Parts: sequence; C-alpha cells; structure tokens
Amino acid sequence: MTVSDDKPVIDASFMDPAVQDDPFDVYAEMHHKCPVYQLPENGMYMVTTYDGVRTVLTDPEVFSSRPSGGAAGTVNDAALAHAEVFAERGWVKARTLQRTDPPEHTHYRKLLGRVFTNRRVQDMVPRIDEITHSLIDSFIDDGECEFVSQFALPLPGVFICEQLGLPADQYLTFKRWADAMLAMSQRVLSPEEAVAQAEIELEAQHHLAKEFEARRSEPRDDLISALVHAHQDEEPFTMEELQDLMHQLVTGGFETTTAALGTAMMLLLEHPDQMEKLRADRSLQKNFIEESLRFDSPVAGLWRTTACPAEVHGVDIPAGASVHARYAAANRDATVFDEPAVFDIERENANQHVAFGLGNHFCIGAALARAELMSAFTAILDRMGDIQLAEPLDPQPHEFSFFLRPLKQLPLRFTKL
Repeated sequence: MTVSDDKPVIDASFMDPAVQDDPFDVYAEMHHKCPVYQLPENGMYMVTTYDGVRTVLTDPEVFSSRPSGGAAGTVNDAALAHAEVFAERGWVKARTLQRTDPPEHTHYRKLLGRVFTNRRVQDMVPRIDEITHSLIDSFIDDGECEFVSQFALPLPGVFICEQLGLPADQYLTFKRWADAMLAMSQRVLSPEEAVAQAEIELEAQHHLAKEFEARRSEPRDDLISALVHAHQDEEPFTMEELQDLMHQLVTGGFETTTAALGTAMMLLLEHPDQMEKLRADRSLQKNFIEESLRFDSPVAGLWRTTACPAEVHGVDIPAGASVHARYAAANRDATVFDEPAVFDIERENANQHVAFGLGNHFCIGAALARAELMSAFTAILDRMGDIQLAEPLDPQPHEFSFFLRPLKQLPLRFTKL
C-alpha cells in the first residue's frame, strides 16, 4: 500500500519542539497506526518498529547509506549554500564511514578498526577514570553542580580532545565545531543560517588540516596520528577523507556521550526506586547503562536512502526516498520489550536495544561510550549521595534536535560521600 496524502495519520509533527522533547506517546501511537510514516513536512519515511528498523539497517542493497543530498536527504537552497562554502574555501568531505555501503564501507571500517581496537579502548579507561574524578573534585565540596556543563559535557569533551592530540582546555571550542557540523541535520535552516554554520565548520577544517599534516611527518600517540597512518601498506587517507572521518569522530565522540550521560542521570532522579536498587547492588550498573540507552536513546535515529523501490510493513517506498530508522521508537517496541515505557534496570533483554545501530554501521565508538558511562557512574555512586534535582527543570528540558537528545541543563544537589 502507499501512504495516504489526504491528511496526516497522527496528530503530531516532529518539527514541533514539544513532540521532539517527549515523543514516546507518539511512538506508541505510530506502532499501532502507522509503523512506517511519511512526514508531511519533508516527505521522509520514518520507520518506528524494531523489526522495521532492523530491516532498514541490515539491508544496504536496498537501504543505502549514501545520501540523496542535503540535510535529511533533501536538496534545498540552504544545503546548496552550505556546500558552496566548502567547495570554494575548504574541503568537500569525501563519503567515508557513515555515508558508504559495502565494499567501500568495508574498506573504511577495516582501517578504522585498526584505530578503535578493544585493546586501545581498555588502555583508555585509566585516563577516563582520571578525568571523571578530576571533574567531580571540582564541585564535590560545593554539594551542588550543573551536571551537563560541569560533567556530562567536559568528560567526553576533554577526553576526545586529548585523544585527538588537541588542547584539552579547548573542549568548548570543539563543542562549538561539533554543533556546527551537526547543524544541518538538527533543524531546518535558512540559507543565511546554513552559511554561518559552514563558516564555523570551515574554521575547524583548516585547524584540523594543519594537525593532519603535522602528524604525517611527526606522529604522536593520539587518534589523529593513528588515522593519518592507519593505511599501513595501502593508500593513505586523502585530506577530504580525513576531514570526513574527523567530522564523524568529533560529533560522535562528543554530542552523543554528553546526551547519554545527562539522560542516564536524569532517569535515576526520575526513578528513585531504581537509584536505590542500583546503590544496593552495583553489579546492576552495566544493565542500568543498557536500559538507559534503550529507554531514552541518545541518538533518535539515522537516515538511509532507498536504492530501489522498497516495502516495509506493507508500505511502498519509492527509489531515492529518504528513510529514517528511528532507533528511539524501536527501543520502545512492545513486541520486543515488555512494558517498554517502564524504566527497569533489571530488564533481562535491555542489551537488545538498537541505540548504537545494527549491521555494518554499528557504532564503531560503542565500546568507548560504554567505558565512559561505566567510569562516570562508578565515580558518581561512589562519591555522591542523596542526589536530587536542585531546582525544577524546564518544561521542555531538551535542546531541539531532530535526531539527538541533549539536555539543556541538569542542576543537582547532593551530599559528599
């Protein structure tokens, strides 16, 4: 069947900040009424069920990672103006990891696999622990903190800067760059806004280009050097490829972990019984992290483009269409997760979530993200007691984004343990 053009099937718009802030009732409605829903605002097909998302993510011959162009698969004046900035004064990023299909993707994944090994992640854990405790040291005696700006943002921010061989105290600059890199996919921009964001990203490109060239001649023990020299006996990455890979590392290593940290903390505050259960049995901590990723996924979903006509849940999708695999909706699918709206840190299948994607494009930084979350909540539970909200949250506590879940702020008060 096709999607009806007469009127929307659901009385909600994902362009509405209120819906994006709390979309879970809408997801439940979509599961029953329209598991594949064509958004009237931009024509994109949103797939919301677990099985549907799995289909989209694991069949690259039909659902290609190569974009059809522009933000969320659309070409418009803003996208053209944004691209022109890089064509004229920077680097038009090559399509590498996220934006390719096998066999091209297999090539990039193999090379990046040499950089993100399990051994390397384990070797990173002591430094993650040091940063975690240093951040807590900075506010523990105050009995209060603004969790997002004082912990959830600087933990991955400082760490990724250090791993990229860049000044750790400049993490706010890299946050600004990461925001600009993601701007076109966060919301609809005017051409003027798109150019302004491109100018910020251009600043990042030129800074990183100098770092790449420096590492070619003088490698260091950092991720930039590892990327520059990952090729071994093969052709080295071009500047365009390096820029695209760094775009993915900066945004993926920064924004998503910040969102995951803030959300996990907020969920414990909203469910004090689960906080008490976790404190009583710390062996539940890994499952708590998986359940928090399932319950409120830091990445709501990512895009694919149909390489040929497709059908999902009886809905015909034409070739060249933009398809959004909505991870956050799939993680609330009642056919897979019993009582999906219940936050349960003892949930037996919590780790079946798709918060990190599936298939060839499963998040290459998943092990690192889990290590950061484990380090963070080990230290928090060891050192902070009686954690409570210091003041009420904004009625819409998240920054507006189509596919991320960043909290605006999370003011806490606590006792020092």
